[in-house]
Amino acid sequence: MARVIAIANQKGGVGKTTTAISLGAALRELGHRVLLVDMDSQGTLSIALGVHGIKRTIYDVLRDVEMGIEEILITTDTMCELAPSNIHLAGAEVELINEPGREFILKGKLASIDKTYDYILLDCPPSLGVLTLNAFTAAGEVLIPVQAHYLAFRGMQQLLNTISKVKGRLNPSLEVMGILPTFYDRRTRHSREVVEQLREHYGEKVINIPIPATIKFADTTTAGESILTYASSSPAATAYRKLAKEVLNGKENKRR
Repeated sequence: MARVIAIANQKGGVGKTTTAISLGAALRELGHRVLLVDMDSQGTLSIALGVHGIKRTIYDVLRDVEMGIEEILITTDTMCELAPSNIHLAGAEVELINEPGREFILKGKLASIDKTYDYILLDCPPSLGVLTLNAFTAAGEVLIPVQAHYLAFRGMQQLLNTISKVKGRLNPSLEVMGILPTFYDRRTRHSREVVEQLREHYGEKVINIPIPATIKFADTTTAGESILTYASSSPAATAYRKLAKEVLNGKENKRR
């Protein structure tokens, strides 16, 4: 069975999409079968992988009872497969609200491909609406990227409370994989202090592999590549490779 990981934070600009692409590419590099699912109506994950102008997306899969997710999959340059998204997905938040069992729709769609992949990474929107609840209900774990900035704590408790409620009411197996510091600049006192504060508040949930800030992340979007191929020897690529090994070894909650 695939290991389904939701990558989530209701705060935008914290590196969710970058983490989905980079972790997916690192897992693929290690020989694992990976599916990336773009659950954001902005389609940032799809755009970052050079996928434009698609006609059928995850929106169609969620709205059409008969359509299987395998019908929309695209192989990307990262060698991960992608379930793409676009602006049409924005309508799903309203359209699904009265659907029976609306929180379980994505889980049901993923069931048909559960044995096809080793990892399914869900890139969640910057909100805690129906789409994110679908991701949390379908996933076994939640990875929370958090920017190493003083606003990092804003909304964090709300997110953790939502995860706890989903676990209690919809998905008993859901766990927090970890909190991943992103955009980390070890040269600045500010970044170091924020990570220390995260550790003080959340202890072992904080993953001890902070992802370095680099302008190369912006360049990868233009190139339609992951950081692993665009800047293979960069500190950021190295960090995501380490993260992938932590995930593979099941050491997400064992910090050095």
